[in-house]
Amino acid sequence: NKDHYSLCAAIQPHVKAFINETWLDRYGYPIHQDNLLFLWSITVSIYGIGGLLGSSGTRYLTVKYGKKKCLLCTNVLMIIAASIMGCSKIAQSFEMILIGRFLCGVSAGLCAPLHHQYVGEISPKKLRGFANSTSSFFWSLGKAIGQISGQRELLGSRYLWPMLMASCGFPALVQLITLPFFPESPAYLLMHKGDQEGCKKAIRQLWGEGHHQADIDDFMKEKATMKNTKILSVLELMKEPAFRWQLYMMIVLTATAQLCGINAIYFYTFEVLQAAGFGERMISYMTLSVGLSELVATAVCSSIIERLGRKVLLRGGYFIMGSLLAAITVTLSLQVRKLLIADYSNFCSQAGLFSVRIEIFKFSCRPSAFVISAILNWLGVFVIGTTFPFIEKLKHFCFLIFMVVIFTSGIIIHLFLPETKGKSIVEITEEFNKLNFRKKCIPATPKVGLSGLSPFASATYKVSILPNQHLSQALHSGQLRKG
Repeated sequence: NKDHYSLCAAIQPHVKAFINETWLDRYGYPIHQDNLLFLWSITVSIYGIGGLLGSSGTRYLTVKYGKKKCLLCTNVLMIIAASIMGCSKIAQSFEMILIGRFLCGVSAGLCAPLHHQYVGEISPKKLRGFANSTSSFFWSLGKAIGQISGQRELLGSRYLWPMLMASCGFPALVQLITLPFFPESPAYLLMHKGDQEGCKKAIRQLWGEGHHQADIDDFMKEKATMKNTKILSVLELMKEPAFRWQLYMMIVLTATAQLCGINAIYFYTFEVLQAAGFGERMISYMTLSVGLSELVATAVCSSIIERLGRKVLLRGGYFIMGSLLAAITVTLSLQVRKLLIADYSNFCSQAGLFSVRIEIFKFSCRPSAFVISAILNWLGVFVIGTTFPFIEKLKHFCFLIFMVVIFTSGIIIHLFLPETKGKSIVEITEEFNKLNFRKKCIPATPKVGLSGLSPFASATYKVSILPNQHLSQALHSGQLRKG
């Protein structure tokens, strides 16, 4: 899916020429440049519209069918989209490119939150951060492969660009063949299906025959806290005070990922580098360097995320990104023909983002949380894809908008996001409750054992004494249990 971010720079001149040729054949006169710019911006941004539509259905599909089956369906949809785009030139129809990009977006919108949840739930706690960060690594790898394939010497020529657009169907076909050999998420089997034996079997298949009782106990603890809690809908999650600060953090992280300028660079690399003074032939190689730098950064971040923690990567990544954007503005103002690659540190923050989003929400609200995150993500893709051609008229000063967003987000993360490294969901929830109920809680009493109330009788909980009007909220969010 992610290679469609990086393909825009490679196919841009060819698709524009194809639209112009098709228009000339149909109507007998060339298309006006303003209309051509509009059609190209729609070609870019319709991917985001499809993603928005696809992501809005993930909660229902995840709860009903499970993540594995839904991922298989997204692969089929991606193969169909690739076939449509691959045939667009033969059919002399630029509308087929729009349809194919839209279906690619739908597939990506369904796949992205499902993939993050699935990877996070099949990973043991000690490797959870690393496993989640590998998502960003392989997404970066997809972008880099797309940029390499888009070189003129390979598939980026005026004759082979339809094959380049259709290349997204190959990884979908590979996953369609291999994914059936993997088990369903252990958390889904236990929480939704109540299949404890199936959960243990899936854990053994994924993690081997070692000692995994501590991870199983964490699943059981979360299931016990969910006993009197239903799966929350999107609207219920937004109204629930017990998850308010988790939502705030997710919104900040997701919005920053889109408004940091990285998608603008990927969608409009050709225009950005052309404005920086690079020649057309040099631009293709500069585009490749952007993708390769991202790939190196994600590899480094994946290896250090469990050592440094999520908060350090996010905070440090935002600071470096903002500083580089300021440097880009200065160098372009001085007409220095060198462009700093600002997204090198971006993916230190992306690696942290993927981990934090899965770790701060309980299973009961995780599907709805990912729907909200995905909707915000694809809205950002659409807005940036549509508006950046006009924001670009600010020239180098357009980067200052992204710089302000990044620095503001870094301050918020520093002040309010707790570190999640090595913590269970119960421990992370307790950290957020200090923010969610800070004006409503009387100081906590000593830890009280809940012997006899759950399958893990030896477990202890820190019980807060809440005013009567907030007792039902605490029961609903899983902080306290009836009885």
